[in-house]
Amino acid sequence: MGIFSFFSKEKKETLDKGLSKTKENVFTKITRAIAGKSKVDDAVLDNLEEVLITSDVGVETTLKIIKRIEERVERDKYVTTSELTHILRDEIANLLTENNTQDGDGFTLPKDKKPYVIMVVGVNGVGKTTTIGKLAYQFKKAGKKVYLGAADTFRAAAVEQLVIWGERVGVPVVKQKMGSDPASVAFDSLSSAKANNADVVIIDTAGRLHNKVNLMNELTKIKNVMKKVVPDAPHEILLVLDGSTGQNAFEQAKQFTAATEVNALAVTKLDGTAKGGVVIGISDQFHIPVKYIGLGEGIEDLQVFRKREFVNSLFGE
Repeated sequence: MGIFSFFSKEKKETLDKGLSKTKENVFTKITRAIAGKSKVDDAVLDNLEEVLITSDVGVETTLKIIKRIEERVERDKYVTTSELTHILRDEIANLLTENNTQDGDGFTLPKDKKPYVIMVVGVNGVGKTTTIGKLAYQFKKAGKKVYLGAADTFRAAAVEQLVIWGERVGVPVVKQKMGSDPASVAFDSLSSAKANNADVVIIDTAGRLHNKVNLMNELTKIKNVMKKVVPDAPHEILLVLDGSTGQNAFEQAKQFTAATEVNALAVTKLDGTAKGGVVIGISDQFHIPVKYIGLGEGIEDLQVFRKREFVNSLFGE
């Protein structure tokens, strides 16, 4: 079990509120798709396919979902349009539960890995630094000692923003002067954390989506330098994606997973968009667990991604 696993009533309310724009968008489209129909037939399924694709679920995942619904309609012989949202909810939840990793745990901190090192990657503007701050808050709230490393040394604003979050949360931020070697900052961050018996170190990295070779070389160098301090670091490479960009988030996921060994995803800014369906597609397509979703500006608005709760909130009554 992760340390952020408990799903409270307040978290459910935040999830429902955060997904309200997507839910309204999806339900409006589904209502149009089944208008005048009493049972689910080929025309309804064609319309539903269009609904899912235009809701940023993605083509491949949409085709999987439609195939499952077709099989269910064939098996049950007669499925009414009033049952469609229930079936859709069940089949999407089942698909995501089957094809991926364990659900709803966030980051688990093994006792034999201290400090636990999380390297955060992603393009500028996706909410990377904010996600780091909120993660640090959650770890600290759980009683963990946290250090932050400002290894995005190419933008003064990135370092300043991380320092502000560090002060807000009450955790130390390791930084160097602008233009310093990011790997050097990572080295100092891990060294300080280790010397001070920290539980978690979160390293921010540059958000430039430069050509793949340079990106790979830079991230590889940071990882190699980390290993000099903590031999199996980083334990997690978290890619932060902006959910409001829809299909562009898929493209960023492809770029970064090709450039480095991403093993966790966070999808942010879902509260301000009707493109929340992108989480379903990304969770299905990349076989990398979506660990967190961002549902607002508040410090508590970063939630562990729970597939079934997410789908229930999106397609619930």
